[in-house]
Amino acid sequence: MKLWKNLVLATASLAVGFAAVNVKTASAAIVNYAFTVESPTKTGKGFFSFDDETFSNSIFPGTVVKSLSFQFDGDSNIYTEQDDIAYPDFPIVSLVASVNGQPSIELSYFFLDKTSPTEFYYEIVGEDLTILDANFQNTEIGFGKVTYTKVPEPATMLGAVIVLGTSLIINKKSRLLKQ
Repeated sequence: MKLWKNLVLATASLAVGFAAVNVKTASAAIVNYAFTVESPTKTGKGFFSFDDETFSNSIFPGTVVKSLSFQFDGDSNIYTEQDDIAYPDFPIVSLVASVNGQPSIELSYFFLDKTSPTEFYYEIVGEDLTILDANFQNTEIGFGKVTYTKVPEPATMLGAVIVLGTSLIINKKSRLLKQ
């Protein structure tokens, strides 16, 4: 009987946790992503967010980035969405088809090097970083890869904490009952 009670309690706590997660993600419009850039000459990390309810209804759906912050490793300069040379129309996030059938996101961000703006500029398009020579337009002098990670929403984290906490309490109570 005690096992049945513990099972019902665990199921109820899981249902509450998943309900909190689903309610938040269904109503959430701002989506946050972290991204890393890796090339033989430059590496860096950044974050950006966008409103997923404002994607265009075109063949290639996209929306303007709301907030972006990026920094190369070892560089004190912080690049923002306002550093894109076509701001405020760029940077943008596009939805693209992926191999597994789920749509994935792709960032388009084009910015000048703050240390040497007359020498280098950078272009991030999807999973590609291109380092270009500012003196010889469109001359690639470096390349790299960009990877994206979706940042969990606070409700997702809260749901996970609730489920984990409830399972720890149930586990502790079952140990005490066995003693």
